[in-house]
Amino acid sequence: MKNQSTTLTDSSQLPVNHAHQQNTVLGLDVAKIQKLNAFGMGLSRYGLAVLLLIFGIYKFTDFEAKGIQPLVQNSPLMSWLYQVTDLRSTSGIIGTVEIGLAVMISLRAWFPKVSALGSIGSVFMFLTSLSFLITTPGMWTIMEGLPVPTDGGFIMKDLIFLGVSIWTAGEALKGAQQEL
Repeated sequence: MKNQSTTLTDSSQLPVNHAHQQNTVLGLDVAKIQKLNAFGMGLSRYGLAVLLLIFGIYKFTDFEAKGIQPLVQNSPLMSWLYQVTDLRSTSGIIGTVEIGLAVMISLRAWFPKVSALGSIGSVFMFLTSLSFLITTPGMWTIMEGLPVPTDGGFIMKDLIFLGVSIWTAGEALKGAQQEL
């Protein structure tokens, strides 16, 4: 009797259908889970790159240059730009950095070190933009005793971009390490 219970718990003795069920999660087998993971990785990396590219291109418009002015002029990290250049040029510099980071991040398949550097650069960029929540007047209001983003709500998305940037940096560094 004891041998039968041991045999029943041995996965090599289980029927094929039961063994297959143990290798699935929510009905997805290992191969489908790996494909889902790879798709998510690609969408995260290249989605970040596309958005940085779009944000960078917008910085060359008058509308965006004026839109970021209150953020930049109140930032201890960036306000100096207006002392060395004008409104449009400052916005263009920021846009050029964003476009450059987008290109660097998208080079992961060929140059993982370059991609990692682009991701690390975007980490600093998103930390800087998140600092606007603290340095720009009018970003928060108090409602029923709780701070609530007013004008700063749109910057909250940068928390997600920061997380993706950290992840893509780590993943690209891992890829670069595997090349050694």
